[in-house]
Amino acid sequence: MWKKIKVSYIDRIKQLPVLIKQRIRTVNIARAGKWSLFFVLIGVIAGMGSVIFQYLCQAGAHFFMDWMAGYRPPAPAGEHHLLPPTSTVFNRWILLFLPAAGGLVSGWIVYYFAPEAEGHGTDAAIEAYHQKGGFMRSRVPAVKTIASAITLTTGGSGGREGPIAQIGAGFGSFLATRLKLSERERRIMLAAGIGAGVGSIFRAPLAGALFASEVLYSDPDFESEVIIPAGISSVVAYCLFSLVFGWGTLFDSPEFKFQNPLELGPYIVLALVLAGLSFFYIKSFYGVADLFRLIKIPNHFKPAIGGILTGMIGFYLPSTLAFGYGYAQQAIFNELAISVLLALALGKILTTSFTISSGGSGGVFGPSVVIGGAMGGVIGKLFHQYIPDIVANPGAFVVVGMAGFFTAVSNAPISTIIFVSEMTNSYELLLPSLFVCSICYVTSRRWGIYHRQVKNRVESPAHAGEFMVDVLQLIKVRDLMPLVRKVQSIPEDMPFQEFKLFFSRTKQHYFPVMNEDDRMVGIFSSTDVRSVLFAPEIEQLVVMRDIATTDVVSTTASEDLNTVLQKMTTKNIDSLPVVSEDDERVLLGMLNRRDLIAFYNRQIQRLKSGEFSTQTG
Repeated sequence: MWKKIKVSYIDRIKQLPVLIKQRIRTVNIARAGKWSLFFVLIGVIAGMGSVIFQYLCQAGAHFFMDWMAGYRPPAPAGEHHLLPPTSTVFNRWILLFLPAAGGLVSGWIVYYFAPEAEGHGTDAAIEAYHQKGGFMRSRVPAVKTIASAITLTTGGSGGREGPIAQIGAGFGSFLATRLKLSERERRIMLAAGIGAGVGSIFRAPLAGALFASEVLYSDPDFESEVIIPAGISSVVAYCLFSLVFGWGTLFDSPEFKFQNPLELGPYIVLALVLAGLSFFYIKSFYGVADLFRLIKIPNHFKPAIGGILTGMIGFYLPSTLAFGYGYAQQAIFNELAISVLLALALGKILTTSFTISSGGSGGVFGPSVVIGGAMGGVIGKLFHQYIPDIVANPGAFVVVGMAGFFTAVSNAPISTIIFVSEMTNSYELLLPSLFVCSICYVTSRRWGIYHRQVKNRVESPAHAGEFMVDVLQLIKVRDLMPLVRKVQSIPEDMPFQEFKLFFSRTKQHYFPVMNEDDRMVGIFSSTDVRSVLFAPEIEQLVVMRDIATTDVVSTTASEDLNTVLQKMTTKNIDSLPVVSEDDERVLLGMLNRRDLIAFYNRQIQRLKSGEFSTQTG
């Protein structure tokens, strides 16, 4: 009987590792399933938000611009008017004042209910990620949706990605807050909402996921933990949006092909022109914002002033109002003259600046696509006139110009290339797009439209604590050996009275105690001496091994600095003995906390400048 019980018990012991692995696998699957459900839910809400926002924009444009002003801008190939056009005759005078009326209403809504919803939206989501632990007020998405729809459908120049990014981000933040998740988890869910919203409204799910990860930083850095969650949410939102409005791409394009390396010369010219134009755009955008800050009137009146300035340009150039995607579509098929394209590019910069920088609500990606595409059309058509054998398709320059210009203003080259490829179904132009975007990125790094971007993960407050641990774990004590100080050791049989004379002449605070074989048997600090120093009646009886602690906390050359700092913090000591790997009683020197922190700070500065090293100096 005892033998059977013993065998059964031994068998269960042997099976224990397998059972533990199965349990861990079950827990991991359950956790992955829970998080996948969260990201699917974010995708559903963001997709529904995109659908609602699209309906609002279509209805608003039909009522305000068509029925009131008789203005019917063309639509891109992937979008169709949901309502039949009216018979209203085009009236420039109504178009002059319509953006001002829209700015007045949207300004009141924004500044009364949620002032953080003003502007282009994406910056607010970026700031929430880095500075606010991923927190956004739950009312922001609703306010942003209504205000942006009014601004854009009354003629204000802007894009849809800013509003929809805040809608998706706001729900991700709201869900994480209600579930009482950590700040890190809330940031990830906020970023997933950004990707879902942008990926669905522009029918570019892959680009949406990459954009949510890349737009957070101005350096070529990605938030890697965001890509997969944003990918799940973006695909779900895209599918939901496409089920309502149809599958396919936003723009249609001919079958462009890049087959002549000599065409890279004109593309270099295009990249340099786009970089210069991006500088003008950003200076105009934030120059107008600075100007409106100087105007001493209530904030909710300022979008109306921006609206009247927008309307004045739209009076002569109606193509610069609202979205303008239809004109970009015409440019791809080479249907617009050079003068029209140039006026569209420059006018769109001004109307976007007046609309959004005055406090209106809208995105900057959409206008950037139109501006870059129009200027790309100008350059493409000029080269086509003089070297048609090399530049055979000016429309290809429109597509590449879209990608290059937004790269120059956003510092997000990878996601932008994928964005434009998905939006136009022009994957054959990936090579010239990469070439132009690389030049635009390098030449335009000193400025950007997203002022809330941080340089990289090192400078993000969201990663401050965890990044310090990561860096400390990369550095070993051996990398600091030139900073390990040789100290005066104390013989274990030294009388205390003799030590008093030595103590009065030294600035040393920690004293290793050595035996006759020069092996460390203990250590004491200047604080430990006080108990004897102020008890003269026992001085003659005490030797230094009586004061030293034999439970020595030490480190070796192979330990990382994170472990060393934890030891110092736990024991509240400022200096740690560095001992031999082979014999912990062989003292190599003392490592001070101050030297460790100074070394860490130098490495952080080198890392920020791209020169990280584990060498001293």
